Amino acid sequence: MNQRATPDAYGTLIEPATLKIQRLLPGPIERIWAYLTDSDLRRKWLASGEMQMKAGAPFELVWRNNELTDPPGERPPGFSGEHRMASRIIEVDPPHKLTFTWGESGEVTFELAQAGERVLLTVIHRRLPDRNMTLMVGAGWHMHLDILVARATSTEPEPFWDGWSRLKKEYDRRVPA
Repeated sequence: MNQRATPDAYGTLIEPATLKIQRLLPGPIERIWAYLTDSDLRRKWLASGEMQMKAGAPFELVWRNNELTDPPGERPPGFSGEHRMASRIIEVDPPHKLTFTWGESGEVTFELAQAGERVLLTVIHRRLPDRNMTLMVGAGWHMHLDILVARATSTEPEPFWDGWSRLKKEYDRRVPA
């Protein structure tokens, strides 16, 4: 087990349309909460977007994956330099739980739990519409979380797009057809 991973770093389907993936991060829990909720910190590993921390509040996530690593790696065909998604906060319980809509079709929950001196981050992505989206989301969360671990531990992550492409192939192998 490396510093980035729990016993299995790969996300798993806990229901047919629900992916769960976890990472252990250095604490304190409030520091990791800030990486989830502060736009400037979140853009370093996932996507920017100001959030008002109350249920029902709308917000927009803005991905610029080429800016996550230097070098960014080779972006696959069909992906643009920026992606935007309208979302809405469903539930917030600082610094333990944040749930928000994933565009029009799903929802994501971040749960934080103290694990000794470290923090266990659990990401649950619900209502994935099909296998292709499950592969893309699985590889995406996996790579984004590896970058979060790198940021939280002051290490260098692998180039984002190269890692995502490698992981998408691995998720294709792991996720049932």
